[in-house]
Amino acid sequence: MIELKQVSRRYGDVQALAPLDFSVRQGEFVTLLGPSGSGKTTLLNLIAGMVPPSSGQIFVRGVDITHAPPSARGLGMVFQNYALMPHMTVFDNIAFPLRVRKLGKDEIRRRVTNVLDMVRLPNIAGRKPRELSGGQQQRVSLARCIVYNPALILLDEPLGALDKKLREQMQLEIRRLHAQLGITMLNVTHDQEEALSMSDRVVLMNEGRVEQIATPDELYRAPRTAFAASFIGTANLIAGTVEESGGEHIVVSTALGVLRAASASCPVPRGAVVNLLVRPESVRMTPAHDSAGAGDRTCHAGTLEDSITLGSVVRHHVRLPGDMQIVVQQQGGTRATAPAPGARVMLDWAPEDCQVILQD
Repeated sequence: MIELKQVSRRYGDVQALAPLDFSVRQGEFVTLLGPSGSGKTTLLNLIAGMVPPSSGQIFVRGVDITHAPPSARGLGMVFQNYALMPHMTVFDNIAFPLRVRKLGKDEIRRRVTNVLDMVRLPNIAGRKPRELSGGQQQRVSLARCIVYNPALILLDEPLGALDKKLREQMQLEIRRLHAQLGITMLNVTHDQEEALSMSDRVVLMNEGRVEQIATPDELYRAPRTAFAASFIGTANLIAGTVEESGGEHIVVSTALGVLRAASASCPVPRGAVVNLLVRPESVRMTPAHDSAGAGDRTCHAGTLEDSITLGSVVRHHVRLPGDMQIVVQQQGGTRATAPAPGARVMLDWAPEDCQVILQD
């Protein structure tokens, strides 16, 4: 559906987007994810035709649209601020792009009625935007985009103005519409939960470059860089140097001593400087006097600094020797059942839960 070949964008001496090759398949939901200034909105605006590329070509359905005006690209766009016309009713807001395309009155009424049913707002056609909640306005904005059957829908942080609960509901709603319609969607967000819950693939960006393109599961479980590991979820990163490689485990010398990690999918040379990634949910915490059952697991004693309840999980912060902090996440626990801050605890994890990431 979309193909970019060596597309870049400069603003004077600033490289907002380094040259990249990137494609989106027909019917796919892809999210551009990254912090502010990472280049994700620049990339979306290049595809939308809001700004021209400094180099490269942009294709939609095999047609070169690099220099085509936005109106000629056949794309739909949904904005964070909804961009609804306040003096128009919901019906007229949705009907507007159809009237621009000079469709007949009966066809316009049929399409608007159908799309309001689709977004589960069948009874609000006569209301003005100010009479709607934020979630309803966002659905109307989606309906106005869907009603003229664009080949591609671009979403520019569409849920950023909503509260957490409503944002989660709208994530499910957009996923439902995507599955129902089969329209290709390209979404921009800085919210990692939104990206992981909605996307078929995620394009993680940083400082104008692509760090990794992967499925949500791959991005969380097999990040390729320390930035990817730390940006997606919570990461315990332990710096070290490879001592042995090629066997059942990779042996790494760290400030915590010699640690073993899972074998990497690509060769890791001896002497390589690496980070070891251990996710908080893979770390087990027990009282310091109880080290039974550790077996061949990596085991370290430390001091519990704090415990934070996050709904169904509790996150513990433990200080290990060498002033290293490890985060532990326990499912279904309570803060009251955890040891008190200052208590000595034992942490352990399996070598298979420790992943090697080469440092840049």
